[in-house]
Amino acid sequence: MPGVNDPAGASEPAERGDFVTSLQRGLDVLQTFSRTHPVLTLTQVAELTELSRGTARRLLRTLVELGYVRQDGREFRLTARVLNIGYAYLSALDLVELSRGEMESLGRETGESCSIAVLDSTDVIYVARAPSTRIMSTALGLGSRLPAHATSLGHVLLAGLQAPDLDGYLAAADLQPFTSHTVTDADALRTELESVRAQGWALIDQELEIGVRSIAAPLRNRTGCTVAAMNVSAPASRVTLDAMRRELLPPLLAAAERISDMLAKQM
Repeated sequence: MPGVNDPAGASEPAERGDFVTSLQRGLDVLQTFSRTHPVLTLTQVAELTELSRGTARRLLRTLVELGYVRQDGREFRLTARVLNIGYAYLSALDLVELSRGEMESLGRETGESCSIAVLDSTDVIYVARAPSTRIMSTALGLGSRLPAHATSLGHVLLAGLQAPDLDGYLAAADLQPFTSHTVTDADALRTELESVRAQGWALIDQELEIGVRSIAAPLRNRTGCTVAAMNVSAPASRVTLDAMRRELLPPLLAAAERISDMLAKQM
């Protein structure tokens, strides 16, 4: 994630009113670590964040002192302490606790994996998950991020956006193809989202990964706003599109409605 460019020779990060640039840069450094970049050198962190080596070094040393990053020679990696940030969010999120029983029941009824996600910029982030007992090629856990345009969860969440917010998403998103089924045209995606909004659910057929289908429904608060989405995923080799609609959609919609009713009393 690009950070704020660091002027050569600057001794301290500049502040802009109530905006603390040094905090932003520290968060940028944390977010450079990922599944594809679990271990980074100082040079790599500086390049990925577009910070000077001096600023990147100070930020890394601070994160090491605070226990969020571990240094092994020239290499840096995250520690388990960063999970505290995510757990603090999840513990404050009513929908995770409220939906737990319904999601587990849905998983038992369908025999498939169930997930709940929220929208974060152009991605969906998994905040709750009930994995299937069957083997699935996609290994996902809490905090996993997936592109919104290629997932059923993302389509439901995008369909719930107000028009200006959806315009902003389409302007910012990189609609890259993951398979030959992925919708990569902004106008085509907008049309698909209109259908999702009208019918109240989204079905994705192997747009993110060949062999995986998923169907999702919105979770709404008391004002009717979509605050999260819940889906059921299944292998394409075992579950047809017709079976997704006929067998998985009804219990999914029923569970989503019950969770939404609970959310309406809380949010």
